[in-house]
Amino acid sequence: MNKRVFWFVPLMVFLLLMVGFVVKLDTLQDRPETALDSALIGQPLPQVWSDDLSDLSKRHRLDALSGQPFLLNVWATWCPTCLAEHQFLGQLKQQGVTIIGINYKDQRQQALEWLNQYGNPYQLSLYDPKGELGIELGVYGAPETFYIDEQGVIRYRWVGEMNQSTWDKVFKDRFAGAQRESM
Repeated sequence: MNKRVFWFVPLMVFLLLMVGFVVKLDTLQDRPETALDSALIGQPLPQVWSDDLSDLSKRHRLDALSGQPFLLNVWATWCPTCLAEHQFLGQLKQQGVTIIGINYKDQRQQALEWLNQYGNPYQLSLYDPKGELGIELGVYGAPETFYIDEQGVIRYRWVGEMNQSTWDKVFKDRFAGAQRESM
């Protein structure tokens, strides 16, 4: 009898731990773990200036980029996930979605060559070589995508790859709603 109890107790503990692990894993898969809260959600874009990636003699004030909803996409040539999402961003551009890019902690010439090689989905590309603009936005790394409404207010932040699934689940209805309101 003692031998049975000796084996039974550890086996039951192990099985309970496995069930708990599977349940926890299942609940994590159901929540969008790359949708991060930010203190900037509901706030206007920061009042900071940034260089134009294509022409360093041009500077843009981030909070002046309003008037229509747009995606603000943080990207870099050293980021493999940025390359993975790049083609999809091009498809969004073809559908009429405005995307502003922020080239983050990168070499300018490499970024320009990258856009030349893979295409440029951005209406405007800002250059942030030291990550100062990223700090103002609370950026952790690349890629990150923010949904900015027509008043220039940050409404949503997504960390990770932008793809069809993310677009459909997170961003598509926001853009459709903004277009209906403007009509």
